Amino acid sequence: MLAWLKWLCIVGVGLVNAWLVILMYAQGEMLFAMLTLVLVGSGLYLFANRRSYAWRYVYPGLAGMGLFVLFPLLCTIGIAFTNYSGKNQLSLERVQQVLQQQRFQSGRDLGFALYETDEGQWRLWLTDDDSGDAYLSDAFTLAAPPPAPLGASPAHEAPAGEAAPIRVITQHRAALFALAVVLPNGERLTMSSLRRFAASEPVYMPEGELVLLNRRSGERLAPNFDTGFYQPIDEGGHFVGEPVSPGFTVVIGWDNFLRVLQDKGIQVPFISIFIWTVLFSGLTVFFTLAVGMVLACLVQWEPLRGKGTYRLLLILPYAVPAFISILIFKGLFNQSFGEINMLLSGLFGISPDWFTDPLLARAMLVMVNTWLGYPYMMILCMGLLKAIPEDLYEASAMDGAGPLDNFLRITLPLLLKPLTPLLIASFAFNFNNFVLIQLLTNGRPDMIGTTTPAGYTDLLVSYTYRIAFEGSGTQDFGLAAAIATLIFLLVGALAVLNIKASKLELSEK
Repeated sequence: MLAWLKWLCIVGVGLVNAWLVILMYAQGEMLFAMLTLVLVGSGLYLFANRRSYAWRYVYPGLAGMGLFVLFPLLCTIGIAFTNYSGKNQLSLERVQQVLQQQRFQSGRDLGFALYETDEGQWRLWLTDDDSGDAYLSDAFTLAAPPPAPLGASPAHEAPAGEAAPIRVITQHRAALFALAVVLPNGERLTMSSLRRFAASEPVYMPEGELVLLNRRSGERLAPNFDTGFYQPIDEGGHFVGEPVSPGFTVVIGWDNFLRVLQDKGIQVPFISIFIWTVLFSGLTVFFTLAVGMVLACLVQWEPLRGKGTYRLLLILPYAVPAFISILIFKGLFNQSFGEINMLLSGLFGISPDWFTDPLLARAMLVMVNTWLGYPYMMILCMGLLKAIPEDLYEASAMDGAGPLDNFLRITLPLLLKPLTPLLIASFAFNFNNFVLIQLLTNGRPDMIGTTTPAGYTDLLVSYTYRIAFEGSGTQDFGLAAAIATLIFLLVGALAVLNIKASKLELSEK
């Protein structure tokens, strides 16, 4: 009975999976269709085959890693080799549809009002502002607009009752845009705005499979697969003139990576931001370790009274959500009303420009991040200090060593060795510390003369975000994906280094 139930479930899941894959394929979602087919298909094979019984326990983890780690990573790398941006988001077929939907006014432009009949239907009252002519359309329903054009006859008076308010027209604008009205002279009118019907014709008409004809200018347009735009062509088929938006996504190879290396407007800020990212991560690790280690030694000092209270107070920055602390510091460092500048002005007569001076802004970031990160290092050091044998300090005392000698020759070396993998991990985390930058400075002050949005306090991750989402209509997702790929390689190298350091630590033990 259980065997039959098992196979019934497998067959049911397989049929549902097949239906989903077909549905995704029909919608043009090839990537998601393949992902669903691979994940569900492999899962069904593992649970149906006895020889792969052991893999059933690791399959959920592998599937999750493939779905939430590998799939986004491959998508990001794939986008890095395309021109995907704010201007090039659509497919070629969708761009053709958008261009062919564009229309131009080719005849009269009439105002209209909407009147409801006693039977619950509607009529259009069309008026010509220039000639004073008026027309009344046939009755129709907004719930199911007629597929055929409506007729319209001359009229001298508007229908009885009040015209529908603009709110009704707005609610049913999709149905009204689908209507077509034919005047007695044969002119075909369609809705051009919320108050006008006008005679219009398509701007672009297909001429062959890919070529479009501009009926207004007579130009012939063809898709340029190098730039991802439709562009006018001459008689010989060569591209001339300006490209036409919107654009479509094409594969451009290594161009985005080469832009990082060759375009001065990208290369200069990228190198500057990369150096600052490394410095920020290194300084953060150094200062959080130094502060955390010193405080851990102090709260572990035997003669100190109230150690529990001190520990609680020093761990509080780690317990408070980081975004709250960051926003509080943003107010404290406010150049006009912040308490820090008020104190500095009262004591020394200075009022630093924390958010407009690049050097001060970077120093502020390091200070705030040190405050946020030292409790973590302190907790680690407090635990590791317990593992250091007391006889080492007793032997050192017999040799006449002082507290500083004990710290430099015993405590520090014995703490650094087990902390090395954690320090590398902390460096990698701060390498991608997006939240701090976004909430405190948003990357500013901005750099001048760059072709992409870039700031002096940007890290590579926030720089990538600004390229992708703060480009004022020209968001360059392809370039952002290329930089994200480079970040992945750098952080991946740190992960490999971390693994090697961990193995070295284990082998020494």
